[in-house]
Amino acid sequence: MSSIQFEIQNGVAIIRLNRPEVFNSFNKEMALSLQTRLDECDADDAVRAIYIIGEGKAFCAGQDLQEVTDPNGPELTSIVRDHYNPIIDRIRNIEKPIVGAVNGVAAGAGANIALACDICVATESASFIQAFSKIGLIPDSGGTFTLPRLVGMQKAAALMMLGDKVGAAEAESLGMIYKYFSDDTFAEESLKIAQKLAKMPTKGIGLTKRALNLSMISDLDTQLKVEEELQTIAGGTHDYNEGVAAFLDKRKPEFKGS
Repeated sequence: MSSIQFEIQNGVAIIRLNRPEVFNSFNKEMALSLQTRLDECDADDAVRAIYIIGEGKAFCAGQDLQEVTDPNGPELTSIVRDHYNPIIDRIRNIEKPIVGAVNGVAAGAGANIALACDICVATESASFIQAFSKIGLIPDSGGTFTLPRLVGMQKAAALMMLGDKVGAAEAESLGMIYKYFSDDTFAEESLKIAQKLAKMPTKGIGLTKRALNLSMISDLDTQLKVEEELQTIAGGTHDYNEGVAAFLDKRKPEFKGS
């Protein structure tokens, strides 16, 4: 069976991490397959939103340590450079909304991949663990960039150094995730978010994502210029014109993502 299950439903690309027997931990094949699927989502105009979830009881337990300890397996440098960094690069730079649906434990790289998504939601029983310190490593997959910006430097340092488990309710209160849902309703409610995004003016949402990325490294004057430039682009889209026309006509808009 494929380590990545993939389907498109009504504009939503559903990517399912599919190694449940090892809690969806990554090996080389799975990492490269995820990169390929993300590239397909980027290139396909029919994909308006992306939804990433795990199969079984976990979202993703991070790196498969069996692969790391295999004498014939990839070296740690290659795992970070060729497996995880390209995944994070794609998640952040594909100008389509990406929902990370954490259906169980998200540990190590699995946690940081989830947190790199534009909107991260979790089931009530899910947990997030920066597990790297437990085996003498540092957080990768963008964790040292993303987590301090979500929860602050002090909290991020403690979570990374101590390796504390963070439940879904605490993750929401910290601003680490958007929200959590009960275990019974999670699958339906989390997918609804992606489905809603897919019907929205996704060209403008993609430009919003670009502006947010730039805001991480910009000063105010630079960011104001970014907003001016991107707002001009957004104002030339079909969806802007449709949104204004629908508002004036008092009808529901029909966005195309263009």
